[in-house]
Amino acid sequence: MSEGRSPMPVPLARAARERLLQALRRHALVIGEVVLTSGRTAQYLVDAKRAILLREGFLPLAELVAAQAVQWRATAVGGMTMGADPIACAALAGGADVKAFFVRKEAKQHGLSRRIEGPLLEPADRCMLVEDVVTTGGSTIRALEALREEGHEVCGVLAICDRLAGGGAAIEAAAGAPFVALTTIDEVYPERPDR
Repeated sequence: MSEGRSPMPVPLARAARERLLQALRRHALVIGEVVLTSGRTAQYLVDAKRAILLREGFLPLAELVAAQAVQWRATAVGGMTMGADPIACAALAGGADVKAFFVRKEAKQHGLSRRIEGPLLEPADRCMLVEDVVTTGGSTIRALEALREEGHEVCGVLAICDRLAGGGAAIEAAAGAPFVALTTIDEVYPERPDR
């Protein structure tokens, strides 16, 4: 990690966060009955990938994720595959001097039989876990457990959106490290029916 880099100035972080929030509102919010990863049924969904895989969402995300990686002195950024994949890549695109990694639900049965994909993580690496949307925190906690099984330290957990269903607190307790959400469901969908 570059020692000379400092966190993003507050006005720039606010501007990037507002651009990300607008992209989520415009592209990621899906109204209608859906089944969440947790198995719960909801009347809306935040499909963050629909926003962050567009330039208007990816660029501010890259700024914010890279700045958080610098603040936490992370040397690796990743999490459970699909949710974490574009976020880890955004850290690289934002200029963070980190390794990107992806955690599989289970180890591959062929090739190198790895569960954690990407550059090899060293024992000294400080891993920043990332997730797109957090409801119960279950998938993030599974990624945390996979990292710990291989002896890696987690310096913090970053989510694009917290659905405010207790997942953030569960993640923070399990990780023993800070949890930060770039946005909340109240900001993305202020008129939500279950508020």
